[in-house]
Amino acid sequence: MPSVAVKLYSVFFKLVLKHRLQSRLDAAAADEFGVTSRPEESTAPANPSFAADGVATKDIHIDPLTALSLRIFLPDTFINTGRASARHPSSSDLDSSLRTNGVSAASAAADRRSDDGAGSVAPYRGYLPSPRSHQRSVSRRLPVILQFHGGGFVSGSNTSTANDLFCRRIVKLLDVIVISVGYRLAPENRYPAAFDDGLKVLHWVAKQANLAECSKSIGSGRGSDAKRMDSQRHIVNAFGAATVEPWLAAHGDPSRQFNGTLTNSLLCVLLGVSCGANISDFLARKAVELGKLLDPVKVVAQVLMYPFFIGSVPTHSEIKLANSYFYDKAMCILSWKLFLPESEFSLDHPAANPLVPGRGPPSLKLMPPTLTVVAEHDWMRDRAIAYSEELRKVNVDAPVLEYKDAVHEFATLDILLKTPQAQACAEDIAIWVKKYISTRGHEFSY
Repeated sequence: MPSVAVKLYSVFFKLVLKHRLQSRLDAAAADEFGVTSRPEESTAPANPSFAADGVATKDIHIDPLTALSLRIFLPDTFINTGRASARHPSSSDLDSSLRTNGVSAASAAADRRSDDGAGSVAPYRGYLPSPRSHQRSVSRRLPVILQFHGGGFVSGSNTSTANDLFCRRIVKLLDVIVISVGYRLAPENRYPAAFDDGLKVLHWVAKQANLAECSKSIGSGRGSDAKRMDSQRHIVNAFGAATVEPWLAAHGDPSRQFNGTLTNSLLCVLLGVSCGANISDFLARKAVELGKLLDPVKVVAQVLMYPFFIGSVPTHSEIKLANSYFYDKAMCILSWKLFLPESEFSLDHPAANPLVPGRGPPSLKLMPPTLTVVAEHDWMRDRAIAYSEELRKVNVDAPVLEYKDAVHEFATLDILLKTPQAQACAEDIAIWVKKYISTRGHEFSY
């Protein structure tokens, strides 16, 4: 059973959350929504320097019309100097990598603060490979994970301290670039706003990969082709090369091994937490429908951490554990009422029930490999397991990791993040994901 401390915190957590959700629902009934106030949660500021854990972060906005934001996590292991990757690249390492990609020593120096002899590195701005650089780059390329935080569609943030720590843990375990999505929240932005934001980010990543590849192909010409290269560069700039995100352009890997063969795709893994898992699963289905329209991005796997699934016909766990810890069934129904438009509210809505007929794609066998994480004391566990079973019936790699004595969000909730069980869960996820992002194909088994 969960500890006494967890039980007490859960009681307090549910009292406060239920009051806030009911207040918002009452305001919705009275049509009084402006900007909804949310509980203050601690946030972690972005830090573009490689911190003690060797991870740099930055926040960007990709849609001027909405509050859609991204936090990008970059590990320092992209530096490859022919020896084992250091956890903290020195200033000379960064200068070498920058110069190899055509950045001047003066520009590299501008990227560093005075370190008072301590050897620390200043904010890392990133760089684009130079069109005139023909040397072999020493920069390693990394796959991308799109991460969606939890919060019942009505709270949570990609910049919260808990989410920041979780993403850093995933970055270090998997040696990847993590893009955490700050999607719009209900009730100000109801369905399908959060799902649309996820799809917009997926298309944005594809555009970034395309622009970076265009820039590199233009730079492959020789001096006699200078006029042609200038003309091509003008065309690329007209399509938005100026908006290229340098961290992705420099370090996102457009040529990874997939199923043992080299592909020019940018391998992408979707990772959703609670309601973020619903967004992740929606995007996996859309990726199947879009097919080559998402090129060069290829969604190769997804991780659903205690997904926020529900349905009108209750499962055994929904009956037995209806009053479970932190997020009980009554509160989650309130969240769904705040998220779904009143005219569309149904516990069998396609956003809520993964097993509703006609949800798409036409065949589940086209879905990417799907790892599902569930907790013993989470009332949503049985429906998540049932969905995984349906995927396995059509030969999709869809294992379930069930954690004993665990509660909903046991690996991502602020007070539980540093527990051995939370660390073990992240490590288990990393073992499985490495099957699909390894440069040597399926070198891991689960």
